[in-house]
Amino acid sequence: MSQPEDTTLTPPLTSGLVVNMAASVAQLCRFVVRNKSLFPATTWLALKCKFHRSIPVRQGLLYTLNKRGIVKQSFPSDAAHDRLPNLLQSGPQTVYCGFDPTADSLHVGNLLALIGLLHFRSCGHHVIAVLGGATAQIGDPSGKAHERERLSADTVEANTRGIRDSIHRIFTNHELNFHNGSTTPGTVTVLNNLSWYKDWNVVKFLAEAGRHFRMGTMLSRHSVQTRLQSPEGMSLTEFTYQAFQAYDFHHLNQIYGCKIQLGGTDQLGNIMSGHDLIHKASGEEVYGLAIPLVTSMAGDKLGKTAGNAIWLNRDKTSPLDLYQFFLRQSDVSIERYLKLFTFLPLAEVESLMEQQRADPGKRLAHKRLAAEVTKLVHGKDGLESAKRCTDILYNSNVRALEKMSDQELQELFQEAPFHELLLDPGTSVIDLCRRVNAIPEGPKGYRMVSDGAVWLNHQQMDNPEQVLIPKIHILANGLTLLRVGKRNYYIIKWLRL
Repeated sequence: MSQPEDTTLTPPLTSGLVVNMAASVAQLCRFVVRNKSLFPATTWLALKCKFHRSIPVRQGLLYTLNKRGIVKQSFPSDAAHDRLPNLLQSGPQTVYCGFDPTADSLHVGNLLALIGLLHFRSCGHHVIAVLGGATAQIGDPSGKAHERERLSADTVEANTRGIRDSIHRIFTNHELNFHNGSTTPGTVTVLNNLSWYKDWNVVKFLAEAGRHFRMGTMLSRHSVQTRLQSPEGMSLTEFTYQAFQAYDFHHLNQIYGCKIQLGGTDQLGNIMSGHDLIHKASGEEVYGLAIPLVTSMAGDKLGKTAGNAIWLNRDKTSPLDLYQFFLRQSDVSIERYLKLFTFLPLAEVESLMEQQRADPGKRLAHKRLAAEVTKLVHGKDGLESAKRCTDILYNSNVRALEKMSDQELQELFQEAPFHELLLDPGTSVIDLCRRVNAIPEGPKGYRMVSDGAVWLNHQQMDNPEQVLIPKIHILANGLTLLRVGKRNYYIIKWLRL
């Protein structure tokens, strides 16, 4: 799992130091309130002001994100306790998060960043998703042991389209299914950073932006130090990545008034570089918020590099597989994931966990988590598809099978051959099996059917000469699910019934 760039500069929002200091100040203030007469008016006013500046704001969006575990660290370190809450309460702000299109879909590891943006938008703030059409061709070294394989411009463009579509889909699903309507949501803007780099050349970039960066600071970043100490080392291309991400923040600040960047804890160094650039170039105060990295039960970062990605696009990970991924999460993770990946009120999460503890076998919390995430990513239709597939796979539900589309069947039985056949009069079970090469030729195949090794639509067949009957062996949607043995599935689509 990749490490934060500089944890010493960005303590968790609820660190013990802050809590203890706040408690001490609160105790002092309670003493003063009870004994006002012992203190001059000026002393009382100073202590009162100090109290309000010292403790974190106990309401508002930032506090909620912290309680849910979505915001793990902040930069500058005191921002989340004073200036940033006041800024968010002063009116709509603009917050951005970047996504490099190094694949044609985002994955569960990226989902938490999108959820962070959705929380901001629900509170009326404007959000920007920046797709790194330029930076994807450079490669982010954060958390990587080796330099990324170079991507062609055409590949990056195709990947950008796939990610843009998924972002729009998830934001639309959120507005349709989760936004409470009490606040007018902020705007959503999806940008490609290639649009502001395509007319630049390296000399112009270094002349205008490069003069604000300091080599000592850039070299001190954790991701840089890790790579420099590795046998492979670090290329100049990778080393410049932090400068480009920093300039993205500067550009958005100048053009869109963006003052907040959201990113994973492995992006803290890049976020800090953006803060420094903006501070030197324009003197404006901006902020960075880091979200936790989503890891597997083994502690590995979830993503394409680790080879364990659960994708957000249906053509790469079906709604069933996404649903099952969250349904299979360990009991120790379930409460944390409900807070992170759903929009359920925290009181409802606690109530759900009480029900779970009272009757663990029902797995109510797991099912709710899986349903909420699947509905966010794939909408209500995607959730219904996941439930149908689950019902068929684990409950052998023929009615659910009859409602399935061709796409759902192929998603459910990904390795199963798909055949389109014409139904000849008198076609029998043995005829079907032989036409799709599901059994051996001759007596051996015949005996397999006779011995009950063949199933049609979850019904065991033991008569090879049984003629196929519509609505029994052929469902109303024109499909037949053939199984031979325990694991060999075949999907048959009957034509011109």
